Amino acid sequence: MTESLFDDLPPAPQPAAGGGKPRKAADATTAGPVPLAERLRPRTLDEVIGQRHLLGPGKPLRTAFETGRLHSMILWGPPGVGKTTLARLMAGAFDAQFIVLSAVLGGVKDIREAVERAQVARGQGRASVVFVDEVHRFNKGQQDAFLPHVEAGLFTFIGATTENPSFEVNSALLSRATVHVLKALDEEDMAALIERARAELQAPPLSEAARDRLIGYADGDARRLLNAYDNLVSLAGPLAELDEAALEKSLGEQLRRYDKGGEQFYDTISALHKSVRGSDPDAALYWLARMLDGGVDPRYVIRRVVRMASEDIGLADPRALRLALDAAETYERLGSPEGELTIAQCIVYLAMAPKSNAVYGAWNAARAFVKRDGTRPVPLHLRNAPTQLMKELDYGRDYRYAHDEAGGFAAGESYLPEGMAPPGFYQPVPRGLELRIGERLAELRRLNLEASRTG
Repeated sequence: MTESLFDDLPPAPQPAAGGGKPRKAADATTAGPVPLAERLRPRTLDEVIGQRHLLGPGKPLRTAFETGRLHSMILWGPPGVGKTTLARLMAGAFDAQFIVLSAVLGGVKDIREAVERAQVARGQGRASVVFVDEVHRFNKGQQDAFLPHVEAGLFTFIGATTENPSFEVNSALLSRATVHVLKALDEEDMAALIERARAELQAPPLSEAARDRLIGYADGDARRLLNAYDNLVSLAGPLAELDEAALEKSLGEQLRRYDKGGEQFYDTISALHKSVRGSDPDAALYWLARMLDGGVDPRYVIRRVVRMASEDIGLADPRALRLALDAAETYERLGSPEGELTIAQCIVYLAMAPKSNAVYGAWNAARAFVKRDGTRPVPLHLRNAPTQLMKELDYGRDYRYAHDEAGGFAAGESYLPEGMAPPGFYQPVPRGLELRIGERLAELRRLNLEASRTG
């Protein structure tokens, strides 16, 4: 499924679901060449590639098309997966006026004009669909401006967003719209799209290696795939087969040597992680630059950075995790390239922070122990006793409230199931904050030992 730069063009009426002959993408009056993504835009529901979880038999959007019950919705998904296409198909299927607003460029004035157009259409007996691209960029007041008209049924509201609507769309609007999550196209979908494009362009076949690299480069984005493929075909000339050399020539620096999603991708992120773990900030910055230069989504990098903060630094410097989360939040606000500096700053901090995998090791050990061990009952003194019957059954009896004990520690108290020896999962390392944590843990264990000796 594809989206296009021409999303402000109104659609012609469409059939309600699959079937019917595909229409031409443009008429004779269209000026200039029509982009491949627009030429291949689905004209019926059956032409849509991907989103089977929404468009398959009995699935939500397929049912909406087939029953004629259009509803307000938020389409949430990454770029190039067909959010605009689905909105257009819906408007066409119900012969509705299709009104497009861009939250990046629009404001309350544009919303007011859309309302007026919908009122005129209603007076003519025609429904309207108001499609808001990047709806998360509208502020709360602008989003609220839609509410009375959605409630009154003046138009069907469809918002498209690449961001989590739980955080970016206000609750009042969310309560009046169904959220549908669109997924990036998988390899099978992308391969089918390439075949459709090849037939459209009457192009030579792709070698398997070139196809795999092109699919990896597109990363589930149909528009990106089609733009790259169109450029490849136009530059390749009369070849019997389009190979990797032709692909690298057409994409140039966009492709680099970076095989996104392939072995080199995982080797590079591994090198970045190991450089941080090895406390080498220069190497970490080098591999970070290689990844971003190769076109990787910075959000993927920051997710790995958050993992590094927990797995390799942990309690040796708890500030590392907070810094990683701050870097993620800052990048979401600034985007590229400005937000990439924050990721680099975090990478350097993590590389120079004291290292500990003590909590990581302890957690893995605890999980492994529980998996192979039986289900041990909770000791009576640790059980909750909210009812009189539970109290009569000795739930919570003899529990020692630590805050009432000397030093806020109930020396000698056991918090493990009866008969279970202390497993010693957590072993702090003598670095950073864990040096002090280890000293504190040793002191508590000494107090427990003394209490057990004295009874």
